[in-house]
Amino acid sequence: MRSTSPIFRSLGLLLVSALLVISAGARAQDVEPRAFSNAPVGVNFLITGYGFTRGALSFDPGATVTNAKLTTSNAVVAYARTLDLGGMSGKFDAYVPHTWLGGTAEMAGAPLERSVSGLGDAKFRMSINFYGAPALNAQEFANYQQDLIVGASLQITAPVGQYDPSRAVNLSTNRWAFKPEFGLSQALGPVTLELTPAVTFYTSNTNFFGGNTRSQDPIYSIQGHAIYSFGHGTWASVDATYFTGGRTAVNERGTNDLQKNWRLGGTLSLPLSPSYSVKLYASRGVSARTGNNYDLIGLALQYRWGGGL
Repeated sequence: MRSTSPIFRSLGLLLVSALLVISAGARAQDVEPRAFSNAPVGVNFLITGYGFTRGALSFDPGATVTNAKLTTSNAVVAYARTLDLGGMSGKFDAYVPHTWLGGTAEMAGAPLERSVSGLGDAKFRMSINFYGAPALNAQEFANYQQDLIVGASLQITAPVGQYDPSRAVNLSTNRWAFKPEFGLSQALGPVTLELTPAVTFYTSNTNFFGGNTRSQDPIYSIQGHAIYSFGHGTWASVDATYFTGGRTAVNERGTNDLQKNWRLGGTLSLPLSPSYSVKLYASRGVSARTGNNYDLIGLALQYRWGGGL
């Protein structure tokens, strides 16, 4: 993938740019129900999980790249803690993945292949509920009934993952990302409806595939969830997200990779004990302009402690 021919190098830049659209885009557009739900202050959460994605990629129509596919496997470790932020409930969480990634394609009739494993980019998020979810201890929370919750969060993705600028495909995108998000959560008996608009901003990767500069426009997204509580900690949700934008450029030369994509999925959470629960989730692209034709399935085990529980 490192041919010295200018034509092959240009096609290689288009190939890796398209690969990064799906690998970075998949991570950026997590479909997450109950992101702004309330919990007693001081509760800690430790989450371990595994996720698998498989799918095809789209390219600039002018590029001679065909039959492109990408699979990823992600082992995840995450930590979260609920907070009292001036009488309002909040949460801090951190997420670090270990990823196995493989991509194949044909470029100008020649087969290409890349496989790599290592740490991916870390995510850190701080959220706060402005309305409807006061900071409560465990005794106070026992009498809490949700109505309308209004909150916001800021997620930061740090480029700490494995990155080799001489390689076309990497686990890190070698840039920062900032995602402010606004959340609405309305309880209607056993059903909770959630709506979460967000925008993700990216810094430029100034060492992209041999010293090039890759930039990306913001991605605008909105999530919706319909969650049904069966009681005793068991709940299920139907999830949907739409995201658009994200057009990329290499050395200020724009590409035809504007995203206008829909994803649908579902989540099921089951308690195993007062301290442990397991979550199953899956989603797939149902409408895609660029880089969203992949399937995702995952499993997460959660352990919680503290906060008087």
